[in-house]
Amino acid sequence: MTSSGPGGRPTPVRGDPAIVLLALGLSLGPTVSNSFARFAYALVLPAMREDLGLSFSAAGFLNTANALGYLLGAILTRGLIRHWGNRILFNRGMLLTALALLLTGVASELYMLALCRILGGIGAAAAFICGGALASNIAAHDPRWSTRCITIYFGGAGFGLMLSGLLIPWWMAASGPSGWPHTWVAMGGASLLMVLASRAASQRIEEPAHAQGRPDWLLRPLLPAFLAYIGFGLGYIVYMTFIIAWLKALGASATDSAVVWILLGLTTLLAPLVWSRPLARWSNGHAMAAILAVLGLGALLPVVPVSAAWQGLTMQCSAALFGLGMFSVPSAISALIRQSLDKPAWGAAMATFTIAFAASQVLAPVLGGWIADWSGSLREGIAISAAVILGAALVALLQKAPPPPAARAQG
Repeated sequence: MTSSGPGGRPTPVRGDPAIVLLALGLSLGPTVSNSFARFAYALVLPAMREDLGLSFSAAGFLNTANALGYLLGAILTRGLIRHWGNRILFNRGMLLTALALLLTGVASELYMLALCRILGGIGAAAAFICGGALASNIAAHDPRWSTRCITIYFGGAGFGLMLSGLLIPWWMAASGPSGWPHTWVAMGGASLLMVLASRAASQRIEEPAHAQGRPDWLLRPLLPAFLAYIGFGLGYIVYMTFIIAWLKALGASATDSAVVWILLGLTTLLAPLVWSRPLARWSNGHAMAAILAVLGLGALLPVVPVSAAWQGLTMQCSAALFGLGMFSVPSAISALIRQSLDKPAWGAAMATFTIAFAASQVLAPVLGGWIADWSGSLREGIAISAAVILGAALVALLQKAPPPPAARAQG
């Protein structure tokens, strides 16, 4: 971790408050790249469907477009990271995502909206991947603080979820279906301010790609975690795309939707308190498996038949459990990569995992929407997504602990 000293030379930054501030500044990356560019779509979707006359499959197509952009962004990031480094790609990805959010507010045709979603996905992937690599290097020589910085970084998405939940449902209720463009413009404007803050933090963190070590790495030792991450991507995106629409179908009010989304964000922020110790101590796949099991249970609860009196509490419990797991899975992957590989390989490895993660999400939203149009209900698609996540938890149990650094050096 560094700051700019006299003559532009990096000088170390010391002290726990400085470490936390850097991690918090960097955590605005997931706020923009995930909470705003990806997940807020679920809150705006009911108004967009009503105003634009979208079917569930068309609504899923727009999130598939975002996932396709995310996949393209991950591929581009993997190719550019050795030439540009994590810091440049992080900052440029943040800026592209913010601009794409602004443009979404001025588009109205389905394919123009899809183009904006693709551009937002490309930028979000670069910001998310490279921000994770930078966060891993804030306190790289202290395993305890390094894990905390990773969890703080991904916890930034929880802040974005809470902010979205506090503001968007009530704005949608007050403005009506035609108010959705203003929501995207507001998120784009807020994101531009966050671009400035996150850039300031990134400038004070040492570039991990410049560290000594081997940039090449092997996927085979991490294959169970890789496959479990794909299962996570397949399952969670269906829940995050359609859960608010499912609430609306159950007769939930704007307040009900806001409470669910705020709980989702709040438990995402609290997740580091639950998972930091397991992630730091369990270098195998057991922590990831436990996180996925909690996530799968949260995804399953909305489709469990209960009386109307219990529906609200069931949905709130679902959101709380899902929030505890959602961004802790990427945290587990980042921690595993940090423990298993040399610094120069972190960005490329994270990009490879993200490529597979993004590819798994390209078809899932539109397939979930197609199942809903065919069956007349979102219940079946959400139930299938929960089953996929629970299956991924079983696969994660097969992940073995990485060899110690000395053994890797000899290998």
